[in-house]
Amino acid sequence: MIYVRESHVEKMGKTQDVSYEILNVLEFNSTRKRQSVVCRYPDGRLVLYCKGADTVIYERLGTGNDDLNKVTRVHLEQFGSAGLRTLCLAYRDLAPDLYESWNEKFITAKSSLRDREKRLDEVAELIEKELILIGATAIEDKLQEGVPNCIQTLSRAGIKIWVLTGDKIETAINIAYACNLLNNEMKQFIISSETDAIREVEERGDQTEIARFMKEEVKKQLKQFLDEAPQYFCSPSGPKLALVIDGKCLMYALEPSLRIMLLTLSLNCSSVVCCRVSPLQKAQVTSLVKKGARKITLSIGDGANDVSMIQAAHIGIGISGLEGMQAVMASDFAIAQFRFLEDLLLVHGRWSYIRLCKVVMYFFYKNLAFTLTQFWFTFGTGFSGQRFYDDWFQSLYNVIFTALPVVIVGLFDQDISSSLSKKYPELYKEGVRNMFFNRRIVAIWACFAVYQSLVFFYFVSLSSSTSRDSDGKMFGLWDVSTMAFTCVVVTVNLRLLMMCNSITRWHYISVGGSIIVWFVFIFVYSGIMTRFDRNDNMFWVIYVLMSTSYFYVTLLLVPVAALLGDFLYLGVQRWFFPYDYQIVQESHKDDADSINTPDSEETKEHLTPDEARSNAISQLPKEVSKHSGFAFDSPGYESFFATQFGKYVPPKAWDVARRASMKSKSKPK
Repeated sequence: MIYVRESHVEKMGKTQDVSYEILNVLEFNSTRKRQSVVCRYPDGRLVLYCKGADTVIYERLGTGNDDLNKVTRVHLEQFGSAGLRTLCLAYRDLAPDLYESWNEKFITAKSSLRDREKRLDEVAELIEKELILIGATAIEDKLQEGVPNCIQTLSRAGIKIWVLTGDKIETAINIAYACNLLNNEMKQFIISSETDAIREVEERGDQTEIARFMKEEVKKQLKQFLDEAPQYFCSPSGPKLALVIDGKCLMYALEPSLRIMLLTLSLNCSSVVCCRVSPLQKAQVTSLVKKGARKITLSIGDGANDVSMIQAAHIGIGISGLEGMQAVMASDFAIAQFRFLEDLLLVHGRWSYIRLCKVVMYFFYKNLAFTLTQFWFTFGTGFSGQRFYDDWFQSLYNVIFTALPVVIVGLFDQDISSSLSKKYPELYKEGVRNMFFNRRIVAIWACFAVYQSLVFFYFVSLSSSTSRDSDGKMFGLWDVSTMAFTCVVVTVNLRLLMMCNSITRWHYISVGGSIIVWFVFIFVYSGIMTRFDRNDNMFWVIYVLMSTSYFYVTLLLVPVAALLGDFLYLGVQRWFFPYDYQIVQESHKDDADSINTPDSEETKEHLTPDEARSNAISQLPKEVSKHSGFAFDSPGYESFFATQFGKYVPPKAWDVARRASMKSKSKPK
């Protein structure tokens, strides 16, 4: 039972509480696109109220009231063109006998254990018909701040953006224009069920004929647009293409016989807008691109109706907003606003791709260079199985001696700043084309690993054959292997610095620390021998080596000779075959000082008052608060704390007024 406080025209100013008994609730789902409720008035009257999308409600209207239906349809088109989100409301009076017989079927379907949802939908179809239209509602759903600029930037980055929405086609087109997804220069291919021919067939009421006719219409339009599209590609100044399709037509276009045509046309379009689609259709469209075109897909949504789409894509992003947390809970990443997608993809996503490529290739390189030195050694031993390195060397090579520097690269490496990444979104295309991880890159790293392994083994082994220790003895196997391993550790750590775009103190600490750890280990390992040792192969080896000039000359020349090829290659590649990001680096290499000193007088002259205020606040010392920060909700506190650090931040007018109002409220009466 619910109570509604009502006022009547005949009794202006007087209200009364009226009770209504809720008998049944027919829930909304992605297939029904509507929700209904059966209620009993105080006088015993039974009424079914239904709300839903206009396409669904109009299919279930009874005969009569044609004038109201036509006027409401015109209003819906006007609301949609204005960018408003619309719903239709309808009702039906139920006879007691009709309701009782239907309610028995409803209870049976609701208590069934198998196919419960399907049976409930079938029972709902029995009563949700011959409705009388009440009218339509329209509400404004404003875009978040920065959405148009974000979409335009992502388009420049080579990302194709599709809009899958439940709005009317007019509303969706209006929003697409507001988002810079569509413009007047585009050639729009519109496949809609709101045509005169389809409406005439729908008025006859034959569902079989409607389905057959709509499928033929969709097939004919897809063929027409596919034949028409190539002529726009022939001319270099031809307009971009955009496809707009509604949910009814999409249902037939996703059938096996037509989905290839739909996919081909969609991939040739710069923008795709799907209107009046259900959550299931959103997931089907996403899967069509994911599996049919074999493209990397990303879905972003903020409501429960976007969950299936988010889960169907390779990467799902949920926006935590006013529509609940269902999308966030089902996603891989969560952001607060749509515009943050620009930073997520163009900045952090691009940095992560480059870092990951470097980490993978570096692991491949350092292990190949290390392993091949043992491979060359087997040629001299007749493949007898004699090991070249000590067991502890092989065990700790990846775990300690070369582990930390590559982690630092994977965490901190940046080719360009975040501001430049957003200023030049075209740089994102390098990742789309997979320019940093392909067969050519793998082959280049492999060639240098082979070359360096040859230098490590043959340079050290051949030079040691003519050298003697301080006692005049020739160097043995473990002397040569220790010398070669020392050169390997030093060289691969120095090579990592050459591949870095930005070097911080953490890079120096990790590289230098790894080399120092190796020397500390070998000093301890070769200087101690206990009765539990199986042999004394490594005893005193490093001390014997370091007592000769051979050790220092080799330690200097071998890394230089090994890295000479890398140095020449990197120089030639940067000068004559640069990547796009390297061109940006060279273009802005002199901007570092100006970027890092935003307090300069020239910069301040070009800032607006709001930008100057934000700039001054950004220069305050960054301290991590142990509190939640609720105190800073009070007006004017930014200006107060700024003055404590010698920064002038002018208070805003609303701060002053709000602070004054707070004082007046706090005065005792």
